[in-house]
Amino acid sequence: MTQQHSQHLIAGVNDKIPVGKSLILGLQHVLSMDLYIMPLILGGAIGLKGGDLSFLLQMSFFACGIATLLQSGLFMKYPIVQGPSYVPLAALCAIGATMGIPTMIGSLLPGAIVIMLLGVTKVFSKFIRKAIPPFIGGIIILIVGLTLVPTAVTGVFSTSGNFTVNAVSGCVTFAVLLVCMIAQYRMRNSRVLHMFSVIIALAAGTLAAWIMGGTDFSAVGQASWFSLPQVFHFGAPQFNLQACLLMTVVYLFVLLDTTGTWFTVQAITGEPMEDERIDRGTIGEGLGCLVGALFGGTPMTGYSSNAGLIAITKVASRRVVIAGGAILVCLGFCPKLMAVITSLPTPVINGVFAMVCMTLISNGVKMVKDTVMDDRATMILGVSVMSGVSTMILPGSVIQMAPQFIQYFLSSGIAVGGTVAIALQLLLPKTRGSETARVRGTDVAGDSEASSAVGENESQPGSGAGTGDGGGAAGGGAAGSVGPAGSVRVADTGGVGPVGAGEVAGAVRIVNAQC
Repeated sequence: MTQQHSQHLIAGVNDKIPVGKSLILGLQHVLSMDLYIMPLILGGAIGLKGGDLSFLLQMSFFACGIATLLQSGLFMKYPIVQGPSYVPLAALCAIGATMGIPTMIGSLLPGAIVIMLLGVTKVFSKFIRKAIPPFIGGIIILIVGLTLVPTAVTGVFSTSGNFTVNAVSGCVTFAVLLVCMIAQYRMRNSRVLHMFSVIIALAAGTLAAWIMGGTDFSAVGQASWFSLPQVFHFGAPQFNLQACLLMTVVYLFVLLDTTGTWFTVQAITGEPMEDERIDRGTIGEGLGCLVGALFGGTPMTGYSSNAGLIAITKVASRRVVIAGGAILVCLGFCPKLMAVITSLPTPVINGVFAMVCMTLISNGVKMVKDTVMDDRATMILGVSVMSGVSTMILPGSVIQMAPQFIQYFLSSGIAVGGTVAIALQLLLPKTRGSETARVRGTDVAGDSEASSAVGENESQPGSGAGTGDGGGAAGGGAAGSVGPAGSVRVADTGGVGPVGAGEVAGAVRIVNAQC
Protein backbone atom coordinates (compact mmCIF):
# COMPACT_ATOMS: atom_id res chain seq x y z
CA MET A 1 0.00 0.00 0.00
CA THR A 2 1.35 3.46 -0.89
CA GLN A 3 2.10 6.13 1.68
CA GLN A 4 -0.75 8.33 0.41
CA HIS A 5 -3.32 5.60 0.90
CA SER A 6 -1.91 4.61 4.30
CA GLN A 7 -2.58 8.18 5.44
CA HIS A 8 -6.25 8.00 4.47
CA LEU A 9 -7.13 4.40 5.36
CA ILE A 10 -7.72 3.47 8.97
CA ALA A 11 -6.52 -0.07 8.22
CA GLY A 12 -4.68 -1.34 5.15
CA VAL A 13 -5.24 -4.61 3.30
CA ASN A 14 -2.82 -6.65 5.43
CA ASP A 15 -3.28 -4.79 8.72
CA LYS A 16 -4.36 -6.87 11.70
CA ILE A 17 -7.62 -5.95 13.44
CA PRO A 18 -8.90 -7.50 16.72
CA VAL A 19 -11.31 -10.39 16.24
CA GLY A 20 -14.25 -8.64 17.90
CA LYS A 21 -13.91 -5.51 15.80
CA SER A 22 -13.40 -7.62 12.66
CA LEU A 23 -16.66 -9.47 13.31
CA ILE A 24 -18.61 -6.22 13.75
CA LEU A 25 -17.13 -4.68 10.62
CA GLY A 26 -17.60 -7.96 8.72
CA LEU A 27 -21.26 -7.97 9.76
CA GLN A 28 -21.51 -4.48 8.30
CA HIS A 29 -20.41 -5.86 4.92
CA VAL A 30 -22.99 -8.65 5.16
CA LEU A 31 -25.80 -6.29 6.15
CA SER A 32 -25.11 -3.93 3.26
CA MET A 33 -25.32 -6.71 0.64
CA ASP A 34 -28.41 -7.72 -1.29
CA LEU A 35 -27.08 -11.19 -2.05
CA TYR A 36 -30.43 -12.83 -1.29
CA ILE A 37 -32.29 -10.99 -4.05
CA MET A 38 -30.73 -12.79 -7.02
CA PRO A 39 -31.38 -16.32 -5.60
CA LEU A 40 -34.97 -15.35 -4.80
CA ILE A 41 -35.54 -14.16 -8.36
CA LEU A 42 -33.89 -17.26 -9.81
CA GLY A 43 -35.77 -19.63 -7.50
CA GLY A 44 -39.13 -18.09 -8.39
CA ALA A 45 -38.35 -18.23 -12.11
CA ILE A 46 -37.48 -21.93 -12.08
CA GLY A 47 -40.48 -22.88 -9.96
CA LEU A 48 -39.01 -23.38 -6.48
CA LYS A 49 -41.34 -22.84 -3.55
CA GLY A 50 -41.41 -23.25 0.22
CA GLY A 51 -38.58 -25.35 1.62
CA ASP A 52 -36.72 -25.71 -1.69
CA LEU A 53 -36.64 -21.94 -2.18
CA SER A 54 -35.42 -21.44 1.39
CA PHE A 55 -32.74 -24.08 0.83
CA LEU A 56 -31.54 -22.34 -2.37
CA LEU A 57 -31.23 -19.12 -0.39
CA GLN A 58 -29.41 -20.90 2.44
CA MET A 59 -26.94 -22.51 0.03
CA SER A 60 -26.33 -19.17 -1.65
CA PHE A 61 -25.26 -17.67 1.68
CA PHE A 62 -23.07 -20.69 2.41
CA ALA A 63 -21.44 -20.67 -1.03
CA CYS A 64 -20.85 -16.91 -0.86
CA GLY A 65 -19.10 -17.37 2.48
CA ILE A 66 -16.86 -20.17 1.18
CA ALA A 67 -16.02 -18.19 -1.99
CA THR A 68 -15.20 -15.08 0.06
CA LEU A 69 -12.92 -17.04 2.39
CA LEU A 70 -11.14 -18.64 -0.57
CA GLN A 71 -10.65 -15.38 -2.46
CA SER A 72 -9.73 -13.09 0.43
CA GLY A 73 -7.82 -15.61 2.52
CA LEU A 74 -6.02 -17.87 0.03
CA PHE A 75 -6.11 -16.70 -3.59
CA MET A 76 -6.58 -13.03 -4.51
CA LYS A 77 -5.82 -11.87 -0.96
CA TYR A 78 -7.78 -8.67 -1.56
CA PRO A 79 -10.67 -7.53 0.67
CA ILE A 80 -13.27 -8.81 -1.79
CA VAL A 81 -16.70 -10.14 -0.82
CA GLN A 82 -18.05 -12.72 -3.26
CA GLY A 83 -21.76 -12.78 -4.02
CA PRO A 84 -24.23 -14.08 -6.62
CA SER A 85 -23.68 -12.51 -10.03
CA TYR A 86 -26.65 -10.97 -11.84
CA VAL A 87 -24.93 -11.36 -15.22
CA PRO A 88 -26.04 -15.00 -15.83
CA LEU A 89 -29.51 -14.55 -14.29
CA ALA A 90 -31.43 -14.50 -17.58
CA ALA A 91 -29.54 -17.51 -18.94
CA LEU A 92 -30.01 -19.53 -15.75
CA CYS A 93 -33.73 -18.73 -15.64
CA ALA A 94 -34.13 -19.89 -19.24
CA ILE A 95 -32.14 -23.11 -18.76
CA GLY A 96 -33.73 -23.96 -15.39
CA ALA A 97 -37.28 -23.30 -16.56
CA THR A 98 -37.00 -25.20 -19.86
CA MET A 99 -34.49 -27.98 -19.16
CA GLY A 100 -34.79 -28.47 -15.42
CA ILE A 101 -32.68 -27.65 -12.37
CA PRO A 102 -30.21 -30.58 -12.78
CA THR A 103 -29.36 -29.34 -16.29
CA MET A 104 -28.99 -25.80 -14.96
CA ILE A 105 -26.54 -27.03 -12.30
CA GLY A 106 -24.70 -29.11 -14.89
CA SER A 107 -24.30 -26.08 -17.17
CA LEU A 108 -22.45 -24.22 -14.39
CA LEU A 109 -19.71 -26.79 -13.82
CA PRO A 110 -17.69 -26.67 -17.10
CA GLY A 111 -17.59 -22.87 -17.18
CA ALA A 112 -16.24 -22.68 -13.63
CA ILE A 113 -13.47 -25.10 -14.56
CA VAL A 114 -12.63 -23.02 -17.67
CA ILE A 115 -12.25 -19.91 -15.49
CA MET A 116 -9.87 -21.79 -13.20
CA LEU A 117 -7.82 -22.90 -16.23
CA LEU A 118 -7.53 -19.28 -17.40
CA GLY A 119 -5.80 -18.57 -14.12
CA VAL A 120 -3.64 -21.70 -14.07
CA THR A 121 -2.36 -21.05 -17.60
CA LYS A 122 -1.87 -17.31 -16.85
CA VAL A 123 -3.86 -16.43 -19.96
CA PHE A 124 -6.16 -13.95 -18.25
CA SER A 125 -3.38 -11.91 -16.61
CA LYS A 126 -1.65 -11.57 -19.98
CA PHE A 127 -4.94 -10.42 -21.49
CA ILE A 128 -5.40 -7.79 -18.77
CA ARG A 129 -1.90 -6.40 -19.28
CA LYS A 130 -2.50 -5.95 -22.99
CA ALA A 131 -6.12 -4.88 -23.06
CA ILE A 132 -6.82 -3.07 -19.79
CA PRO A 133 -4.36 -0.26 -18.96
CA PRO A 134 -5.24 2.22 -16.17
CA PHE A 135 -7.38 4.41 -18.41
CA ILE A 136 -9.57 1.47 -19.49
CA GLY A 137 -9.80 0.30 -15.90
CA GLY A 138 -11.08 3.73 -14.87
CA ILE A 139 -13.73 3.58 -17.59
CA ILE A 140 -14.85 0.16 -16.39
CA ILE A 141 -15.18 1.40 -12.80
CA LEU A 142 -17.14 4.44 -14.03
CA ILE A 143 -19.49 2.18 -16.01
CA VAL A 144 -19.92 -0.10 -12.99
CA GLY A 145 -21.08 2.85 -10.89
CA LEU A 146 -23.34 4.33 -13.56
CA THR A 147 -25.05 1.05 -14.47
CA LEU A 148 -25.74 0.22 -10.82
CA VAL A 149 -27.56 3.52 -10.15
CA PRO A 150 -30.91 2.33 -11.60
CA THR A 151 -30.73 -0.78 -9.42
CA ALA A 152 -30.28 1.35 -6.32
CA VAL A 153 -32.96 3.90 -7.21
CA THR A 154 -35.59 1.37 -8.30
CA GLY A 155 -34.75 -0.67 -5.22
CA VAL A 156 -35.88 2.28 -3.11
CA PHE A 157 -38.88 3.58 -5.05
CA SER A 158 -40.13 0.59 -7.06
CA THR A 159 -39.98 -2.17 -4.45
CA SER A 160 -43.27 -3.88 -3.63
CA GLY A 161 -45.02 -2.37 -0.63
CA ASN A 162 -46.16 1.07 0.45
CA PHE A 163 -44.50 3.70 -1.73
CA THR A 164 -44.30 6.28 1.05
CA VAL A 165 -42.72 3.84 3.50
CA ASN A 166 -40.21 2.68 0.90
CA ALA A 167 -39.28 6.20 -0.16
CA VAL A 168 -38.96 7.55 3.38
CA SER A 169 -36.94 4.62 4.76
CA GLY A 170 -34.61 4.55 1.75
CA CYS A 171 -34.07 8.31 1.78
CA VAL A 172 -33.51 8.33 5.55
CA THR A 173 -30.83 5.66 5.14
CA PHE A 174 -29.12 7.62 2.38
CA ALA A 175 -29.38 10.91 4.26
CA VAL A 176 -27.98 9.48 7.50
CA LEU A 177 -25.06 7.91 5.67
CA LEU A 178 -24.41 11.18 3.84
CA VAL A 179 -24.45 13.07 7.15
CA CYS A 180 -22.02 10.53 8.61
CA MET A 181 -19.66 11.02 5.67
CA ILE A 182 -19.85 14.80 6.01
CA ALA A 183 -19.16 14.40 9.73
CA GLN A 184 -16.14 12.26 8.82
CA TYR A 185 -14.82 15.19 6.84
CA ARG A 186 -15.32 17.50 9.81
CA MET A 187 -14.03 15.03 12.42
CA ARG A 188 -11.14 13.28 10.75
CA ASN A 189 -9.98 11.49 13.90
CA SER A 190 -13.33 9.84 14.61
CA ARG A 191 -12.53 6.23 13.76
CA VAL A 192 -15.80 4.94 15.18
CA LEU A 193 -17.79 7.14 12.83
CA HIS A 194 -15.69 6.03 9.86
CA MET A 195 -16.00 2.32 10.62
CA PHE A 196 -19.64 2.07 11.68
CA SER A 197 -21.36 4.70 9.55
CA VAL A 198 -23.09 2.03 7.43
CA ILE A 199 -24.50 0.20 10.45
CA ILE A 200 -25.73 3.54 11.83
CA ALA A 201 -27.46 4.29 8.52
CA LEU A 202 -29.01 0.81 8.28
CA ALA A 203 -30.32 1.07 11.85
CA ALA A 204 -31.81 4.51 11.19
CA GLY A 205 -33.50 3.40 7.98
CA THR A 206 -34.87 0.21 9.54
CA LEU A 207 -36.20 2.19 12.51
CA ALA A 208 -37.95 4.61 10.14
CA ALA A 209 -39.52 1.69 8.26
CA TRP A 210 -40.60 0.05 11.55
CA ILE A 211 -42.25 3.24 12.80
CA MET A 212 -44.23 3.45 9.56
CA GLY A 213 -45.15 -0.25 9.65
CA GLY A 214 -42.86 -1.23 6.79
CA THR A 215 -40.97 -4.11 8.44
CA ASP A 216 -41.84 -7.78 8.66
CA PHE A 217 -39.69 -10.10 10.77
CA SER A 218 -42.21 -12.94 10.95
CA ALA A 219 -39.91 -15.17 8.88
CA VAL A 220 -37.42 -15.13 11.75
CA GLY A 221 -39.80 -16.96 14.06
CA GLN A 222 -40.68 -19.54 11.42
CA ALA A 223 -37.10 -20.39 10.44
CA SER A 224 -35.23 -23.29 12.05
CA TRP A 225 -32.06 -22.82 14.06
CA PHE A 226 -29.85 -25.34 12.28
CA SER A 227 -29.69 -26.99 8.85
CA LEU A 228 -26.81 -28.81 7.17
CA PRO A 229 -25.71 -27.82 3.64
CA GLN A 230 -26.07 -30.53 1.00
CA VAL A 231 -24.25 -31.13 -2.27
CA PHE A 232 -26.56 -31.60 -5.27
CA HIS A 233 -29.70 -31.18 -3.18
CA PHE A 234 -31.77 -30.83 -6.37
CA GLY A 235 -30.40 -34.01 -7.95
CA ALA A 236 -27.30 -35.12 -9.81
CA PRO A 237 -26.23 -32.64 -12.51
CA GLN A 238 -27.15 -33.32 -16.11
CA PHE A 239 -25.18 -31.95 -19.03
CA ASN A 240 -26.56 -30.37 -22.18
CA LEU A 241 -23.92 -29.26 -24.70
CA GLN A 242 -25.75 -26.11 -25.79
CA ALA A 243 -26.43 -25.03 -22.21
CA CYS A 244 -22.83 -25.72 -21.16
CA LEU A 245 -21.40 -23.73 -24.08
CA LEU A 246 -23.75 -20.84 -23.39
CA MET A 247 -22.85 -20.67 -19.69
CA THR A 248 -19.12 -20.93 -20.44
CA VAL A 249 -19.37 -17.78 -22.58
CA VAL A 250 -21.51 -16.07 -19.93
CA TYR A 251 -18.84 -16.92 -17.34
CA LEU A 252 -16.38 -14.80 -19.33
CA PHE A 253 -18.70 -11.83 -18.83
CA VAL A 254 -18.89 -12.67 -15.12
CA LEU A 255 -15.09 -12.65 -14.99
CA LEU A 256 -15.00 -9.28 -16.74
CA ASP A 257 -17.54 -8.01 -14.22
CA THR A 258 -15.50 -9.17 -11.23
CA THR A 259 -12.32 -7.76 -12.78
CA GLY A 260 -13.92 -4.33 -12.49
CA THR A 261 -14.26 -4.97 -8.76
CA TRP A 262 -10.58 -5.91 -8.54
CA PHE A 263 -9.66 -2.62 -10.17
CA THR A 264 -11.92 -0.73 -7.79
CA VAL A 265 -10.38 -2.36 -4.71
CA GLN A 266 -6.91 -1.69 -6.06
CA ALA A 267 -7.74 1.97 -6.66
CA ILE A 268 -9.19 2.41 -3.17
CA THR A 269 -6.56 0.51 -1.20
CA GLY A 270 -3.40 1.15 -3.21
CA GLU A 271 -2.49 -2.55 -2.94
CA PRO A 272 -0.54 -3.65 -6.05
CA MET A 273 -2.17 -6.12 -8.43
CA GLU A 274 0.67 -8.12 -9.96
CA ASP A 275 0.29 -10.84 -12.56
CA GLU A 276 0.60 -13.51 -9.89
CA ARG A 277 -2.24 -11.98 -7.89
CA ILE A 278 -4.44 -11.78 -10.99
CA ASP A 279 -3.77 -15.44 -11.77
CA ARG A 280 -4.56 -16.47 -8.19
CA GLY A 281 -7.70 -14.34 -8.24
CA THR A 282 -8.86 -15.93 -11.49
CA ILE A 283 -8.38 -19.40 -9.99
CA GLY A 284 -10.22 -18.30 -6.85
CA GLU A 285 -13.06 -16.89 -8.94
CA GLY A 286 -13.48 -20.16 -10.80
CA LEU A 287 -13.24 -22.21 -7.63
CA GLY A 288 -15.85 -20.03 -5.93
CA CYS A 289 -18.20 -20.48 -8.88
CA LEU A 290 -17.59 -24.23 -8.72
CA VAL A 291 -18.50 -24.28 -5.02
CA GLY A 292 -21.67 -22.32 -5.78
CA ALA A 293 -22.65 -24.85 -8.46
CA LEU A 294 -21.95 -27.88 -6.27
CA PHE A 295 -24.20 -26.60 -3.50
CA GLY A 296 -26.97 -25.56 -5.86
CA GLY A 297 -26.09 -21.90 -5.63
CA THR A 298 -25.18 -19.43 -8.35
CA PRO A 299 -22.02 -18.14 -10.10
CA MET A 300 -19.98 -15.84 -7.86
CA THR A 301 -18.55 -12.41 -8.55
CA GLY A 302 -16.72 -9.81 -6.52
CA TYR A 303 -19.26 -7.28 -5.23
CA SER A 304 -18.48 -3.70 -6.22
CA SER A 305 -20.83 -2.49 -3.49
CA ASN A 306 -18.53 -3.92 -0.84
CA ALA A 307 -15.53 -2.36 -2.55
CA GLY A 308 -17.31 0.98 -2.30
CA LEU A 309 -18.03 0.24 1.35
CA ILE A 310 -14.28 0.08 1.97
CA ALA A 311 -13.99 3.62 0.63
CA ILE A 312 -16.72 4.76 3.02
CA THR A 313 -15.43 3.04 6.18
CA LYS A 314 -11.72 3.43 5.30
CA VAL A 315 -11.10 -0.09 6.63
CA ALA A 316 -9.49 -2.29 3.96
CA SER A 317 -8.21 -5.12 6.15
CA ARG A 318 -8.68 -8.61 4.75
CA ARG A 319 -9.46 -9.77 8.26
CA VAL A 320 -12.73 -7.84 8.14
CA VAL A 321 -13.80 -9.46 4.87
CA ILE A 322 -12.68 -12.89 6.09
CA ALA A 323 -14.84 -12.32 9.17
CA GLY A 324 -17.71 -11.41 6.84
CA GLY A 325 -17.14 -14.63 4.91
CA ALA A 326 -17.22 -16.62 8.16
CA ILE A 327 -20.50 -14.95 9.08
CA LEU A 328 -21.98 -15.92 5.70
CA VAL A 329 -20.91 -19.53 6.24
CA CYS A 330 -22.55 -19.52 9.68
CA LEU A 331 -25.73 -18.12 8.15
CA GLY A 332 -25.64 -21.08 5.75
CA PHE A 333 -25.91 -23.36 8.78
CA CYS A 334 -28.46 -21.23 10.66
CA PRO A 335 -31.58 -20.30 8.68
CA LYS A 336 -32.95 -18.27 11.61
CA LEU A 337 -30.03 -15.83 11.59
CA MET A 338 -30.21 -15.73 7.80
CA ALA A 339 -33.87 -14.75 8.09
CA VAL A 340 -32.90 -11.73 10.22
CA ILE A 341 -30.65 -10.46 7.41
CA THR A 342 -33.19 -11.09 4.67
CA SER A 343 -35.91 -9.32 6.70
CA LEU A 344 -34.13 -5.97 6.49
CA PRO A 345 -36.27 -3.70 4.25
CA THR A 346 -35.01 -3.70 0.68
CA PRO A 347 -35.30 0.11 0.32
CA VAL A 348 -33.02 0.51 3.35
CA ILE A 349 -30.31 -1.66 1.81
CA ASN A 350 -30.60 0.19 -1.49
CA GLY A 351 -30.27 3.50 0.33
CA VAL A 352 -26.74 2.40 1.26
CA PHE A 353 -26.27 1.00 -2.23
CA ALA A 354 -27.01 4.42 -3.75
CA MET A 355 -24.16 5.96 -1.76
CA VAL A 356 -21.88 3.14 -2.86
CA CYS A 357 -22.70 3.95 -6.51
CA MET A 358 -21.61 7.52 -5.86
CA THR A 359 -18.23 6.41 -4.54
CA LEU A 360 -17.68 4.11 -7.53
CA ILE A 361 -18.51 6.87 -10.01
CA SER A 362 -16.18 9.33 -8.27
CA ASN A 363 -13.34 6.79 -8.24
CA GLY A 364 -13.78 6.09 -11.94
CA VAL A 365 -13.81 9.80 -12.79
CA LYS A 366 -10.62 10.35 -10.80
CA MET A 367 -8.79 7.69 -12.72
CA VAL A 368 -10.02 8.82 -16.12
CA LYS A 369 -9.27 12.51 -15.56
CA ASP A 370 -5.57 11.87 -14.96
CA THR A 371 -5.16 10.64 -18.53
CA VAL A 372 -4.20 12.82 -21.46
CA MET A 373 -7.52 13.12 -23.26
CA ASP A 374 -6.45 13.06 -26.88
CA ASP A 375 -8.84 12.13 -29.71
CA ARG A 376 -8.26 8.41 -29.18
CA ALA A 377 -8.93 8.49 -25.45
CA THR A 378 -11.97 10.72 -25.90
CA MET A 379 -13.48 8.31 -28.42
CA ILE A 380 -12.89 5.27 -26.19
CA LEU A 381 -14.41 7.04 -23.17
CA GLY A 382 -17.46 8.37 -24.99
CA VAL A 383 -18.35 5.26 -26.98
CA SER A 384 -17.83 2.80 -24.12
CA VAL A 385 -19.75 4.81 -21.51
CA MET A 386 -22.58 5.44 -23.96
CA SER A 387 -22.72 1.74 -24.82
CA GLY A 388 -22.83 0.68 -21.17
CA VAL A 389 -25.42 3.26 -20.16
CA SER A 390 -27.58 2.53 -23.22
CA THR A 391 -28.37 -0.94 -21.90
CA MET A 392 -30.25 0.70 -19.01
CA ILE A 393 -32.74 2.43 -21.29
CA LEU A 394 -32.87 -0.01 -24.21
CA PRO A 395 -36.52 -1.08 -24.64
CA GLY A 396 -37.26 -4.67 -23.71
CA SER A 397 -39.01 -5.23 -27.01
CA VAL A 398 -35.79 -4.40 -28.88
CA ILE A 399 -33.73 -6.74 -26.71
CA GLN A 400 -36.20 -9.58 -27.29
CA MET A 401 -35.73 -9.24 -31.06
CA ALA A 402 -32.04 -10.12 -30.70
CA PRO A 403 -30.70 -13.71 -30.63
CA GLN A 404 -30.73 -15.41 -27.24
CA PHE A 405 -27.00 -15.02 -26.65
CA ILE A 406 -27.10 -11.29 -27.48
CA GLN A 407 -29.96 -10.88 -25.01
CA TYR A 408 -27.79 -12.30 -22.23
CA PHE A 409 -24.95 -9.99 -23.25
CA LEU A 410 -27.22 -6.91 -23.28
CA SER A 411 -28.48 -7.76 -19.79
CA SER A 412 -25.20 -6.46 -18.33
CA GLY A 413 -24.20 -2.87 -18.97
CA ILE A 414 -20.83 -3.66 -17.41
CA ALA A 415 -20.19 -6.44 -19.94
CA VAL A 416 -21.30 -4.26 -22.87
CA GLY A 417 -19.40 -1.13 -21.88
CA GLY A 418 -16.32 -3.03 -20.77
CA THR A 419 -16.21 -5.09 -23.96
CA VAL A 420 -16.51 -1.97 -26.13
CA ALA A 421 -13.75 -0.20 -24.17
CA ILE A 422 -11.41 -3.18 -24.46
CA ALA A 423 -12.17 -3.68 -28.17
CA LEU A 424 -11.44 -0.02 -28.96
CA GLN A 425 -8.27 -0.16 -26.86
CA LEU A 426 -7.02 -3.08 -28.96
CA LEU A 427 -8.23 -1.81 -32.36
CA LEU A 428 -7.54 1.92 -32.37
CA PRO A 429 -3.94 2.89 -33.19
CA LYS A 430 -2.11 4.43 -30.26
CA THR A 431 -0.52 7.84 -30.38
CA ARG A 432 2.65 8.88 -28.60
CA GLY A 433 1.84 9.79 -25.02
CA SER A 434 -1.72 8.47 -25.06
CA GLU A 435 -3.01 6.94 -21.83
CA THR A 436 -0.35 8.77 -19.83
CA ALA A 437 -1.20 10.93 -16.91
CA ARG A 438 -0.70 14.66 -16.76
CA VAL A 439 1.47 16.05 -14.03
CA ARG A 440 -0.80 18.08 -11.81
CA GLY A 441 1.58 20.60 -10.29
CA THR A 442 1.22 20.49 -6.54
CA ASP A 443 -1.55 17.99 -5.99
CA VAL A 444 -3.39 15.23 -7.76
CA ALA A 445 -6.75 14.05 -6.56
CA GLY A 446 -5.61 10.50 -7.02
CA ASP A 447 -6.15 8.87 -3.66
CA SER A 448 -9.35 7.04 -4.34
CA GLU A 449 -11.28 7.78 -1.19
CA ALA A 450 -15.04 7.97 -1.04
CA SER A 451 -14.81 10.87 1.38
CA SER A 452 -13.53 13.06 -1.43
CA ALA A 453 -16.96 12.64 -3.04
CA VAL A 454 -18.43 14.68 -0.22
CA GLY A 455 -15.69 17.25 0.02
CA GLU A 456 -12.59 15.47 1.36
CA ASN A 457 -9.70 17.87 1.65
CA GLU A 458 -7.17 16.91 -1.01
CA SER A 459 -4.68 19.70 -0.49
CA GLN A 460 -2.02 17.74 1.38
CA PRO A 461 1.37 18.08 -0.30
CA GLY A 462 2.23 15.09 -2.45
CA SER A 463 -1.09 13.37 -1.92
CA GLY A 464 -1.32 12.36 -5.53
CA ALA A 465 -1.53 8.65 -6.11
CA GLY A 466 -0.96 6.63 -9.23
CA THR A 467 -3.22 3.88 -10.23
CA GLY A 468 -1.88 0.48 -11.11
CA ASP A 469 -3.08 -2.03 -13.57
CA GLY A 470 -6.20 -1.00 -15.37
CA GLY A 471 -8.03 0.83 -12.72
CA GLY A 472 -6.17 -0.16 -9.77
CA ALA A 473 -3.59 0.40 -7.21
CA ALA A 474 -2.47 3.83 -6.43
CA GLY A 475 1.23 4.07 -6.72
CA GLY A 476 2.27 7.70 -6.26
CA GLY A 477 5.13 8.19 -3.87
CA ALA A 478 6.89 4.89 -4.51
CA ALA A 479 10.28 6.04 -5.73
CA GLY A 480 11.65 3.92 -8.50
CA SER A 481 9.20 1.08 -7.97
CA VAL A 482 7.72 -0.94 -10.80
CA GLY A 483 3.96 -0.83 -11.30
CA PRO A 484 1.93 -3.92 -12.06
CA ALA A 485 1.24 -2.71 -15.57
CA GLY A 486 4.93 -2.73 -16.34
CA SER A 487 5.41 0.99 -15.85
CA VAL A 488 8.19 2.53 -13.77
CA ARG A 489 6.92 4.70 -10.96
CA VAL A 490 8.72 7.85 -9.90
CA ALA A 491 9.43 9.69 -6.71
CA ASP A 492 6.58 11.83 -5.45
CA THR A 493 7.68 15.43 -5.94
CA GLY A 494 4.38 17.17 -5.69
CA GLY A 495 1.88 14.64 -6.93
CA VAL A 496 2.01 12.20 -9.80
CA GLY A 497 -1.00 10.68 -11.46
CA PRO A 498 -1.62 7.03 -12.33
CA VAL A 499 0.85 4.43 -13.59
CA GLY A 500 2.18 5.68 -16.90
CA ALA A 501 2.71 9.21 -15.55
CA GLY A 502 4.86 11.51 -17.64
CA GLU A 503 7.87 13.62 -16.74
CA VAL A 504 8.44 14.89 -13.22
CA ALA A 505 9.99 18.38 -13.25
CA GLY A 506 10.79 17.69 -16.88
CA ALA A 507 13.57 15.26 -15.95
CA VAL A 508 12.20 11.72 -15.57
CA ARG A 509 11.05 9.58 -18.49
CA ILE A 510 8.32 7.01 -17.89
CA VAL A 511 8.28 3.96 -20.09
CA ASN A 512 4.83 2.47 -20.43
CA ALA A 513 4.99 -1.15 -21.45
CA GLN A 514 1.39 -1.03 -22.64
CA CYS A 515 1.88 1.51 -25.45
